[in-house]
Amino acid sequence: MKDAFLNKGRAWIELDIGCLRNNVDVIKKLLPDDCELMPSVKANAHGHGAVEICRELNNIGIRAFCVASVLEGVELRKKHIKGDILILGYTHPDHFSLLKRYDLIQTVVDCEYAEKLNMYGKKLTVHVKIDTGMNRLGESSDNEKGILRILDCKNLKVTGIYSHFSAQNNGDIAHRAFTQEQLEKFKHVLTMIEDYGYKKPKTHLQGSFGVFSVHDLDCDYARPGMALYGVYKNVIPGSCEKELRPVLSIKARIAAVKTIRAGDAVGYELAFIAPRDMKIASLSIGYADGLPRALSCGKGRVLVAGAYAPILGNICMDQTIIDVTDIENVKQDDIAMIIGKDGEAEISAYDIAEQAGTIPNEIVGRLSSRLNRCVSNHHLQIIKRSSSFAWNKALNSSAEPETKSVFDTRNACAGVRKI
Repeated sequence: MKDAFLNKGRAWIELDIGCLRNNVDVIKKLLPDDCELMPSVKANAHGHGAVEICRELNNIGIRAFCVASVLEGVELRKKHIKGDILILGYTHPDHFSLLKRYDLIQTVVDCEYAEKLNMYGKKLTVHVKIDTGMNRLGESSDNEKGILRILDCKNLKVTGIYSHFSAQNNGDIAHRAFTQEQLEKFKHVLTMIEDYGYKKPKTHLQGSFGVFSVHDLDCDYARPGMALYGVYKNVIPGSCEKELRPVLSIKARIAAVKTIRAGDAVGYELAFIAPRDMKIASLSIGYADGLPRALSCGKGRVLVAGAYAPILGNICMDQTIIDVTDIENVKQDDIAMIIGKDGEAEISAYDIAEQAGTIPNEIVGRLSSRLNRCVSNHHLQIIKRSSSFAWNKALNSSAEPETKSVFDTRNACAGVRKI
């Protein structure tokens, strides 16, 4: 318990594992029974905390993950994450030894790269990336000879082949047509491979967008990212995306509360001058933690005691000043909600992205490592408390269940552990 409070002394991230498991179930219902999840945990699990997320996913039987770099994969192995780990990006030849040492799967980004991997001289497990129109990584779907050359590399154990949908707006006719074109190109490559007598490797094509819009594909894996974390809002009529729940919330301590007079300046560069007497609070979170500086000067807001508190002046590197004039009983050490729900009010990653002029992927993807990631057992505690209460009641009719919420934003969360 002491460690839990230490981990929440300044600013931190809370991960609701009940929501993560819910999202896994929602996504699985959309996919064929034999399609496995290969969650995207790159960029520290999209800012959520890759080790924490992977451990929980391992606990519910998920045994495949994808990351951006070899060092991300190594970190997961050092933390004893089990299952296949696919490197989606480029690995320099000097680091090929890490692929072997840590049992990682490397993406073949093109035919030339396949030859470099093959020249390493030791068997490496790979997935072949096919470029079906995004023009980023992958051997062109039109280059049949090049694809066959990759499959012929004697030191490459090809266990998978994949591509990636680049058009993300299912409501746009041109986007739907482009997605269908990508799908046809990928299917053509698979047919070509089998026509030449090669065994078709395991396939994967869908990220979060594909899961909700092209979910009836006959693929071996799906690679959900933002949808898995409940940070997903795609306009797909009739889909069950509304059943997704945000896994992440961000909270910060109030470091100081003070009263200022009309005409007083707040923060750097005199960016805010008080138009009246006001009560302000300094939060122990800033742009070095990942809070966008673009939210400065009233563009953004936070939640304190279930009420919205606008940001005053410029966000600092480590601190942010807010207006709490109309919020009663705010005091030092109270907790502000940066992303998440407090009572009936909520601030989502989408809200912050819209205010900052960017996308939610960037908002969560750049959350700093100095924000402790704490895993909440709230959902499990409710179940355990119910069972424990029933047993205690049988022994002692006066027993009462514990009702204190672990998500009280005025006080530290009791049911949180740091990993």
